[in-house]
Amino acid sequence: MEKIIVNGGTPLNGTVETSGSKNAALPIIYATVLVKGKCILENIPNIIDITYSFEILRGMGAKIRMLDRTTYEIDCTDVTPGTSDYEMVRRLRGSYYLLGAEFGRFGKAKVGLPGGCNFGVRPIDQHIKGFEALGGKVTTERGYVEIESEEGAVGANIFFDVSSVGATLNIMIAAATAEGTTIIDNAAKEPHVVDCANFLNTCGARISGAGSDVIKIKGVPELHGCTYAIIPDMIEAGSFMVAAAATGGSVRITNVIPKHLESITAKLIEIGAVVEEFDDAVHVTMNGKLKKTSVKTLPYPGFPTDMHPQMTALLCLADGVSYVNESIYANRFKYIEELRRMGAKLKVDGSVVVIEGGEPYTPASVIATDLRGGIAVMIAALTCKGETEITEINLIERGYDDICGKLSGIGADIKKVVIPDQAEIKKAN
Repeated sequence: MEKIIVNGGTPLNGTVETSGSKNAALPIIYATVLVKGKCILENIPNIIDITYSFEILRGMGAKIRMLDRTTYEIDCTDVTPGTSDYEMVRRLRGSYYLLGAEFGRFGKAKVGLPGGCNFGVRPIDQHIKGFEALGGKVTTERGYVEIESEEGAVGANIFFDVSSVGATLNIMIAAATAEGTTIIDNAAKEPHVVDCANFLNTCGARISGAGSDVIKIKGVPELHGCTYAIIPDMIEAGSFMVAAAATGGSVRITNVIPKHLESITAKLIEIGAVVEEFDDAVHVTMNGKLKKTSVKTLPYPGFPTDMHPQMTALLCLADGVSYVNESIYANRFKYIEELRRMGAKLKVDGSVVVIEGGEPYTPASVIATDLRGGIAVMIAALTCKGETEITEINLIERGYDDICGKLSGIGADIKKVVIPDQAEIKKAN
């Protein structure tokens, strides 16, 4: 086991580069299953979820070769459907994109139910609705989701009851090689939906409307390989922006698409930060006091749910009472208790976090409850003098590439250390 030790209280200053988007890379990696041929993917983040995904695909017969730290060649020509490792699939949420990829290419699919961060009910009912509309018979038994269809995937008109990012991506992937035309109504508009559509189109798909409420997919018989670069990670960039503001620092974040960050930028300006935008960078400076505000998470282009914990950690330092309303995931509040351990005064009222801010954090031993909750306590630790220990850090490393190295590069006193195994200690004694 490992833990992260943060000795905070120093403003962050300097330049940090954002890695490729986790939320874009995962569906694109699984979408390569549709392709008979080699795909070269650039700007891949070096994170645990990507490592697991490559292991899953290799186990199915894919040939994956690392060309450099962020570039991989993937050849899924010889993959066998229904052979993904059950235990590996359970380790991450994004593994469910295999369902769309297998169904789209082979007309059938069998994949274990996905895992990922545990912060409430995250059903896949909209995915199933979409697969059934495409002609699949879907069953969920003994921990597996199975899709069967004698005709394979067939184009259809699909209206999602809620705007689901995962379902939009999964059905778009399945429909890329389906017979006929598929129209997805009430589609998610997030940048990683657009990125996956652009990747598929580069492979020969015919997808239009990605980034709007309605996506139209004209199925093609097969896809070919391509070279494609993943978009920058807007949530990683947003996390660095919040960390800069929380520590009273001045940080330039490069390899970003500023338009993707507009909702985060707007809130940071509202609470007193200075945010400068450039072609592929943003610069966040915080000199004065933080101001209270209210935040409500919404589908893109609204404020992202994946920035909710980080913003809560920041607002605990702002004078007055602030509110963070979580409208996407009803139970995304496990991290709250960890911030309380560090002295934060906050409570949950239904779907709203009520924050009585203005007091500094104090060091404590805390855990990363999930990916974004983990980065929230890390941001809190960066602001207070003294040593904070964070355990369960594998959850942070699921989505942040070399987080300790990047923060060290902009002035943080942070390190990752190995926790001795108790059995080994007893054995040594």
